[in-house]
Amino acid sequence: MSSANLNSYSTISISIADEIAHIQLCRPKELNSMIDAFWTELPEAVRHIDEHALVRVIVISSQGKHFSAGMDLSVFQNMGASFNGEPARRAEAFRRHVLKLQDAFNALEEARMPVLVAAQGGIIGGAVDMISACDIRYCTDDAFFCIKETEIGMTADVGTLQRLPHLIPQGLVRELAYTGRNMMSQEALSSGLVNQVYKDQETMLSEVMKIAKMIAGHSPMAVAGCKEMINYTRDHSVSDSLNYIATWQSGMLQMPDVMEAMNAGQQKRKPVFENLLSKKASS
Repeated sequence: MSSANLNSYSTISISIADEIAHIQLCRPKELNSMIDAFWTELPEAVRHIDEHALVRVIVISSQGKHFSAGMDLSVFQNMGASFNGEPARRAEAFRRHVLKLQDAFNALEEARMPVLVAAQGGIIGGAVDMISACDIRYCTDDAFFCIKETEIGMTADVGTLQRLPHLIPQGLVRELAYTGRNMMSQEALSSGLVNQVYKDQETMLSEVMKIAKMIAGHSPMAVAGCKEMINYTRDHSVSDSLNYIATWQSGMLQMPDVMEAMNAGQQKRKPVFENLLSKKASS
């Protein structure tokens, strides 16, 4: 896959500038619902950006009034049509289908660079799964979040119930999941789901890009290390996590980036760091 293919997707558009990839959900008339193509295109694009070290930060936003209405009805219909055949084989095939859907958002968590999401309007169903897999979340004043799956007779299965309890109080997660109610922007802010609420999408994107540029100005090795350690400590004990960072530093902490940061500070200039190696080049 070449970089040119990043411009060929039907559900997302991608632009790259200033070491930042801006991925936009681009089906505003359909409320950016997640059709079959989306579940292939998003992880493919994110993994290509990561594997080739094209940028230092990824920002995800969407076009239109709403961030995303979640999984498209057509995906549910296709899912329903597959419920036939011998029960064990049908169940095994469906399990693989769910794992494939989960993989679309695992790509956001597994990328070496931070993923920031800027959401407006409705963040519904699968969209909550998606933003939960991102590193940092921002929203507009009119934003609302809804674990819609419960209301339509199913349990959310693409990451919301696994990641959200690490982001906001468990009691609140349970209330949102059991009731399917909307959580408005100010509640999302006070609970810690989002870092900031902005008056409109234009202001939000402008401010989030400033944050992305600040991140992109740091050593990409240091930032990648931060992401690796924060994700690791979420899933492990403090003792295991301290042992892991000690082992990580024994190999990853080298002097060029440290000296460049210190020299740049003394000389009152912006530091210049090498990008991460592409995964292909490092293999």
